[in-house]
Amino acid sequence: MRLGLRVFFGFFLIAGLSAVLLLKVFLAEVKPSVREVMEDLMVDTANLLAETAADEMAGAGGLKPDGRLAAQLQRYAQREVDVMIWGLRKQSLDLRIYVTDAAGRVVLDSGQPSAVGQDYSQWNDVARTLRGDYGARSSRDYGADDRSTVLVVAAPVLKDGRQLGVVSVAKPVASVQRFIDRAERRVFWAGAALLAASLIVGVAVTLWLVASVRRLRRYAQQAQAGQAIAPPDMPGELGDLAHAMDDMRRRLEGREQLEHDVRALTHELKSPLAALRASGELLQDELPAADRQRFAAQVLDQTARLQTLVERVLALSQLEAQVGLGERQRVVLADWAEAQLERQASRLAQQGLGVVWTAREDVAVDVDAALLELAFGNLLVNAIDFAPAGSALELAVSTTPTTVRLTLRDHGPGVPQAGFAQLGKRFFSTARPGSLVKGSGLGLAIARRVAELHGGRLAFEAVEPGLRVSLILPTSR
Repeated sequence: MRLGLRVFFGFFLIAGLSAVLLLKVFLAEVKPSVREVMEDLMVDTANLLAETAADEMAGAGGLKPDGRLAAQLQRYAQREVDVMIWGLRKQSLDLRIYVTDAAGRVVLDSGQPSAVGQDYSQWNDVARTLRGDYGARSSRDYGADDRSTVLVVAAPVLKDGRQLGVVSVAKPVASVQRFIDRAERRVFWAGAALLAASLIVGVAVTLWLVASVRRLRRYAQQAQAGQAIAPPDMPGELGDLAHAMDDMRRRLEGREQLEHDVRALTHELKSPLAALRASGELLQDELPAADRQRFAAQVLDQTARLQTLVERVLALSQLEAQVGLGERQRVVLADWAEAQLERQASRLAQQGLGVVWTAREDVAVDVDAALLELAFGNLLVNAIDFAPAGSALELAVSTTPTTVRLTLRDHGPGVPQAGFAQLGKRFFSTARPGSLVKGSGLGLAIARRVAELHGGRLAFEAVEPGLRVSLILPTSR
């Protein structure tokens, strides 16, 4: 079962059971609560009537079926009532009042006049009240509906400390059943609405959770495919998990990159070490002076190659560990580039190369001069190595509203289309013209890292013939 269905069914089960239990509890409490309120009001009514009947019962003739209280109760029964109580219409008066004497015999009954003279002393409402307790009972109302009950509450009739009798007030529960039914319906539909709202919230939470998990899964799949993407921005623990996954990805990528670099560096070291070994073995033998000089020069050449390789590896490692720039200074880029060309004048002359300015704008930028010199020096050496003897290097400084571009082009063999995307990566290079010897590719990697530290980038453009490399820096404000 999928995660979303599991979460939804779990939420549905919890919310459903909770709603059912709450509804059951509420519905079970509605009817008793209404009866409790009704009984409370009947207690007040019984005590009020007991005070009303006390004077007449204490008189010489006692309480009579045709007396003042009986007439009042008769008029009460004949009253016409038509009122709206919270949306429900009431059109009848439902109280039945009967009075018993101190022996428990009925002396007045508003609902059943024929009951006068009957002995009610064994009924709970009368018996308990005569004993001084609270008298109440609930019994079936056989006259109306066998399933209906009547609630009876009694109060003692007292006069000068003497108990003269009991006043009992009876009311059928059916008279308030409409209110109970309405309350139960309201509770039921409110509970159903609460359950529906809970399910909607559950669906929303489930969809959000599933969407977040899917974003994490998509990020993990893209990271597994080697795509360099930022972790998804999510709140809470899922966001922490995303960043933890990104840190883990970076660590694994760093480890893979380290293993790749070690293999590439080992490969780069093989050729000069093999040449040094061969030259050293030959130099141990008796050789003509010319051969000895040639092999000694090869030793020096390969040693210089190893030294350059080590220096570039160290420089690139330091650049990759560097977070920001050092001290910045403002330089006019074209004049600064002229000064760098003068430092390579002897090497340019040795290769018979010239330099031609194709565009020159006098623009000043704030840069780390030492790092920029390192980057441009590597670009220039790379261009000299690949440029044919007697050709010209093209140099340009141009601007856009947001960038400054320092461009260098050689007229060498260029880069095959298949390897163009690998330019700027460490240990990727193509063979020098007229030779099978390859460079380390560290020069372009160093230049790219310097551009990144300045907030810029290194761009490559295939031209015929040669390669155009642009060091793009943001304009200074």
